[in-house]
Amino acid sequence: MLTQSISTSSPIGRKVAPLPCAPNDRLGVLTGHAGLLTSEFTYRKDEEIYGEDEKAEYVYQVVRGAVRTYKLLADGRRQIGAFHLPGDMFGLETDTKHRLAAEAILDTTVRLINRRSLEQAAQSDVRVARDLWSITSGELRHAENHMLLLGRKTAIERVATFLLEMDRRLAKAGMIALPMCRRDIGDYLGLTLETVSRSLSELQAKGVLGLSGARQIVLRDRQRLAALNC
Repeated sequence: MLTQSISTSSPIGRKVAPLPCAPNDRLGVLTGHAGLLTSEFTYRKDEEIYGEDEKAEYVYQVVRGAVRTYKLLADGRRQIGAFHLPGDMFGLETDTKHRLAAEAILDTTVRLINRRSLEQAAQSDVRVARDLWSITSGELRHAENHMLLLGRKTAIERVATFLLEMDRRLAKAGMIALPMCRRDIGDYLGLTLETVSRSLSELQAKGVLGLSGARQIVLRDRQRLAALNC
């Protein structure tokens, strides 16, 4: 696979060269389509990938690292909409502008897919159109679940839901290695940093989880944690 890794604050305005995609890519048909124009960029920790209301010229896929998408509210608070991990797509908009901003949580490499070439590929290849539908429907499900989480669940239920999600997406050898900090988690769950920390400590005291450092978590009783997610 030929790639280019360029450290830049934003690819907007830069020419994006066509690059072949890996045939065994996690999203296969979508990023492996011969007609797509793609490139890779590397962003430093906390560096902006694109801003809210910027023109949506590209769709993105995380290659390495992690990304948060968020919106700044009128009072200065930040609401994180989603965390994107390796293999995840983000920035797929129905309008011409991005609704949320996106930042690298840690040093992160993303693949950029030219939106126009993606739309053209979807018109001519039913498999690409099907993959786009799958991605879009997945984002809708996540948005609905997130809305219910913010509107109906207690603090400890929100933390439990988050841990189960990260367990499904990140856990290796029984350990969840979180790329995001507790402030990020709070801004995703609509909680303060102190409430997130207090909820984690309560779950640890109950024997539901074990903490090994600020971001290393072992789930000791998934059944009890799942009961809080009902």
